[in-house]
Amino acid sequence: MVAGPDDSTRGFHRDSPHVPEHHFPDDTRTTRAHAGEAMEDVRNWPGIVLCAIGLVAVALTLTAAGYGYEGWAIVGAIAAVVLLLGGVGIIVLEHRRVKAARGHKLTDQQGH
Repeated sequence: MVAGPDDSTRGFHRDSPHVPEHHFPDDTRTTRAHAGEAMEDVRNWPGIVLCAIGLVAVALTLTAAGYGYEGWAIVGAIAAVVLLLGGVGIIVLEHRRVKAARGHKLTDQQGH
């Protein structure tokens, strides 16, 4: 595999005295402290599940509307909006909580 222009080990052999130091975590190639951090934070899971159920509700709403069940389409649309807004709200609030715990603002361009 050919080394890219940003590869810190390009042109060095591991036994060479000029090998750069490796630091953990590698902040130049990752934005999070460690892989899977978003999934390890279990407070995100309810928001993710609500968003998934909201997408299913959208599909069911479109199916009901396609078959002409106007009442069920309205109920499904309301449920889909509530589920999606609730899920996104939980994810944003959790993201804000994690950022505040680290002393960052929500708009700071760093990992979760």
